[in-house]
Amino acid sequence: MRLIVTRPLDQAQSLVAELRATGVDAVALPLIDIAAAADPLPLQRAWRDLPALALLMFVSANAVQHFMRLRPPGQTWPEALLAGSTGPGTSAALRAAGVPEALIVEPLGQVFDSEALWERLRQRDWQGRRVAVVRGEGGRDWLAEQLGRCGARVEFVAAYRRGLPRLDAAAQALLDAALALPQQHLWSFSSSQAVAHLRLLRPAANWSGCAAVAPHPRIAEALRGLGFGQVRLVPVGAAALAASARGGRPIQSSAS
Repeated sequence: MRLIVTRPLDQAQSLVAELRATGVDAVALPLIDIAAAADPLPLQRAWRDLPALALLMFVSANAVQHFMRLRPPGQTWPEALLAGSTGPGTSAALRAAGVPEALIVEPLGQVFDSEALWERLRQRDWQGRRVAVVRGEGGRDWLAEQLGRCGARVEFVAAYRRGLPRLDAAAQALLDAALALPQQHLWSFSSSQAVAHLRLLRPAANWSGCAAVAPHPRIAEALRGLGFGQVRLVPVGAAALAASARGGRPIQSSAS
């Protein structure tokens, strides 16, 4: 069974290397292209305003990486500033960037999304506090809405752009093989946008014989909407993906 990882290129390559080290036949097919935001000024302003913030929320590892690339020389992380993270990959990127562990707030358990993060934040006093959300251009506003209802002043900082990837010959061949031999391939998705891009790349494809795993019900629903015949919920991480690729029982599953 070949496992197709659809994350953006940097995260896909890292995960593929981790999976291959465990003996899994994994290959990257990035379905989201990541590029720097067109205007760097909002990021520069966010760095300048960092000491005035109570929370800097990062929606992904890409948000962390693109934000940190514009870090002013000598700039340190404020001692009281919380760094919000939606999951392990984002938290790992924050640690790598030098954010103190004690200031990183992430969901508990095996569900990683804005709703789970809000469970960690909702008991704090947000009245009059400034919050910035570092994300791609556009995105969900749900967490910002919850913070706003609790009195926080929320602003958004676009750190990168998400786009439809251009598939080279090797990627096109992999896509053809996955459609021709669905029983030999297992797709891994971590974003509903990757599912939408797959629809655009192959609008007439029949996905009914294909199987996929995803870490969140919202992504699983998008896959079923595209026509995937088998969809399972599998927690984030190489271990759970490796078990699925080997035909082992996933840690968490949902019938399609």
